[in-house]
Amino acid sequence: NYAMPSSPNLEQDPDSIVSLQDVEEAQQAIANNIVDTPFLFSRRLSELCGATIYLKFENRQYTGAFKERGALNKLLSLSDEQRKIGVIAVSAGNHAQGVAYHAQRLGIPAVIVMPRHTPHVKVHRTASFGAEVLLHGEDFDEAKNFAINVMAERGLVFVHPYDDPLVIAGQGTIGLEMLTAQPDLDAVVVPVGGGGMLAGIATVMRALRPEVDVVGAQTERFP
Repeated sequence: NYAMPSSPNLEQDPDSIVSLQDVEEAQQAIANNIVDTPFLFSRRLSELCGATIYLKFENRQYTGAFKERGALNKLLSLSDEQRKIGVIAVSAGNHAQGVAYHAQRLGIPAVIVMPRHTPHVKVHRTASFGAEVLLHGEDFDEAKNFAINVMAERGLVFVHPYDDPLVIAGQGTIGLEMLTAQPDLDAVVVPVGGGGMLAGIATVMRALRPEVDVVGAQTERFP
């Protein structure tokens, strides 16, 4: 339910298909401002699963999550005029903070729309990065619809949390780092929300190590 106006349709537009080159270019673009996070052996999980398990510690990013990879790659693609006008995003958590933090660093005005009942700590954290936080709606869909109107009224660029080739390419840099650290992987298990990280990592694996199994994992109670 998160599709936004003007978001590229990745299924119908061949030019929007993300390639390994897109991910490699994203890696070069964001390298100086994103942490190449540790990819470490987990003794406990390995014992429990009967396999050799490594964990990618994306909580080591400045905002505490992988989302800022894609957000930064998108922001770096903006024209001077777009940077002057600003961007908008809808999020109640990690994407909001990723957009707000890197927009502040780059001097780009950022508007973040959050549902009214978003936890105060998330609102405060996002606002602390200099973003204009607008609380609107009882749920995510109402916030999203409000953001669409604000985007149109102000001429802002929408930074989608996953349905954007530049965002997907940014998240795919995780896969490049994983293969650099552990080139002999047999499988990768990727959390799935909107699917941007899964799409990016799968792009890398299919291009460089097509024999690697790529599995998306989603919580049963909160799909």
